[in-house]
Amino acid sequence: MTECEAVIGIGQADALLSQEQIETIMQEGLGRLAVDGRRVLIIIPDGTRTMPVKRFYDLFRSLLAPRVETMDYLVALGTHRPMDDAALSELIGYPVRDGRCHESRILNHHWDDPDSLVQLGTIPAADMETLTRGLLVRDVPVRLNRLILDYDQIIICGPVFPHEVVGFSGGTKYLFPGIAGAEIINFTHWLGAVMTNYAIIGSGYTPVRAVIDRAASLVPTPLASCCLVTTSAGVHGLYFGRPELAWEAASELSSQVHIVWLDEPVQRVLSVMPTLYDDLWTAAKGMYKLEPAVADGGEVVIYAPHITEVSYTHGRLLDEIGYHCRDYFLKQWDRFKDYPGGVLAHSTHCKGLGEYDPVTGVETPRVTVTLATGIPRERCERINLGYLDPATIDIPAWQARAQEGVLVVPRAGEMLYRIRRQA
Repeated sequence: MTECEAVIGIGQADALLSQEQIETIMQEGLGRLAVDGRRVLIIIPDGTRTMPVKRFYDLFRSLLAPRVETMDYLVALGTHRPMDDAALSELIGYPVRDGRCHESRILNHHWDDPDSLVQLGTIPAADMETLTRGLLVRDVPVRLNRLILDYDQIIICGPVFPHEVVGFSGGTKYLFPGIAGAEIINFTHWLGAVMTNYAIIGSGYTPVRAVIDRAASLVPTPLASCCLVTTSAGVHGLYFGRPELAWEAASELSSQVHIVWLDEPVQRVLSVMPTLYDDLWTAAKGMYKLEPAVADGGEVVIYAPHITEVSYTHGRLLDEIGYHCRDYFLKQWDRFKDYPGGVLAHSTHCKGLGEYDPVTGVETPRVTVTLATGIPRERCERINLGYLDPATIDIPAWQARAQEGVLVVPRAGEMLYRIRRQA
């Protein structure tokens, strides 16, 4: 058997799995894979996701390494910046030197290096019309990290959360955009932006997921997936099997674990961002996950004094285009059509819903987004976001204003907030 055909796993919304439960699932799941004497590539998230990577690194080393010829790791960076040895060491919990740890290589994905990619095929426009429900219709080449061709089995191991582009993260999303080339990264992200974060986040199987799964069908190497549902407290669920089936089970549990239901919209949010987000590109989740719970005319303040950069990868382009609602770009498409779809998507996701009048040039966002970060006021204004001096933020004072419609979200970025009457 070269592929895990059935899902093995367990999930508990109101409890954590024990180490014994986790080990049992992993042992049984890995035991089903025909990998003895073969080469295995394990795809893992970077440091912007809550996951006990070390625990799973230890499990792979004890349960899988003795069976296989080679076991290496590839970090699904998407377009995030590469991790150096120090960051990789922190990620896996062991010293990494020159990209190696124990008997394994720990590798970064390089989305912008053509020599590191291989084209697996093209999804034709006719198929895209069906997959996207007619929203985006064009041929899209499917390029992926060429390392996948050097191994006999790929194991995707990562958490599942509500996600602004695809609905719920995890599964084959660790391939696209995780280890993909620019074309399909930009296509899927812009597709999600056209649908809007407000509509797509936490909404189950989406057209974006359909495109990603279609692209994954072109991968010639057998795939298995280890999908986790985690919080900062630990692991609530673990599912091992075919990527689409393991993801389906994990996303159902994620919808129970990662969504906070409020009775009424809030007027103002303070999203307190943890240090695992080191630029606005990643910390904008403080807006994505709160937008559905904010009243019209409300405000989201992204509080992250440690952040001094808009995007380490895409900052120059974001300085050019700024942050705007979707229709700002769609109604001026000739002006923006040549910018990467992923950059435009991030801009619209962070700005949120809004309207744009091309006659008057007036843009009216539904929610105001304000940065209380280390990014200077001048730059915030230049990119069309509000500014608040982070030194003036008194978290207890904000918390004391709950009766005024103020919500403080500690460790924002992974829990999705919704209003009950929207269900």
